[in-house]
Amino acid sequence: MRGTPAAGLAVALHRREPDGDWKEVAQTETDAEGRVRELTEEALDPAEYRLEFDTKPYFERSGLDAFYPSVSVVFTFEGGHLHVPLLLSAYGYTTYKGI
Repeated sequence: MRGTPAAGLAVALHRREPDGDWKEVAQTETDAEGRVRELTEEALDPAEYRLEFDTKPYFERSGLDAFYPSVSVVFTFEGGHLHVPLLLSAYGYTTYKGI
């Protein structure tokens, strides 16, 4: 977008349940630096998770039309530290497993 942090971006974390349904386990917004320092105080169980970034309101506040009204990142968590960066623009995004 402008090379600035995406402050105030709504983020939700969902876990896939054994029956295949998704259950929300946490939600928050990014801080002034565009980061979520701690999404949940509880340790995550190994499972399949989905991070859902609600990008439409963020881009609307910035006066931009967005091609992606939301971004979903599905991943398998096996324990340990979790860092999932999202690099975002109005017409594209990149994500990866951080260390």
